[in-house]
Amino acid sequence: MIHIGIDNGVSGSIGIVNGKSAFYCPMPVEKDLNYTKKKAFFNRVNVNELMNLLKPYVQADQCFCVLERPMKNPGRFAATISAVRALEATEIVLKLLKVPRSYIDSKEWQKGLLPSGLWRTVKDKNGRDRLKADPAELKLASLEIGKRLFPSINFNGMKDADGLLIAEYARRNRL
Repeated sequence: MIHIGIDNGVSGSIGIVNGKSAFYCPMPVEKDLNYTKKKAFFNRVNVNELMNLLKPYVQADQCFCVLERPMKNPGRFAATISAVRALEATEIVLKLLKVPRSYIDSKEWQKGLLPSGLWRTVKDKNGRDRLKADPAELKLASLEIGKRLFPSINFNGMKDADGLLIAEYARRNRL
């Protein structure tokens, strides 16, 4: 079985675990002129490159993809819109390639693969206990665990191994 893990977003990544071999790369993106009145550019998923990247791995009944759910935060509207746009483009590519898929929250795969000492319990505004971790520590731990699990992968320039670890989590848990 080929497991594809996608860390959603234009700054995300794609990991593919196929038996003993693995592949990892950043999400292919392209710059485009913003749709607002102000002259600006933004990144979007390059659907042609994504399609070409995934095609060699797609085999009937032998491929499964797990996507990390996008961030949604009303206080970070522009980032949320970017995440939703990226998810929509990725879903379209997976649908065209007929790749079965499911979704996962970041905390689920992180708890399964990253050291437990990264999280601490904090009270939310309603007084309920919540697990929280420093995002920079999560990225560093992700990269270090990725290097340990997949020593043949070149992680130069990558800030984490999230997409690859999502694929590995799916493989281990038979998702």
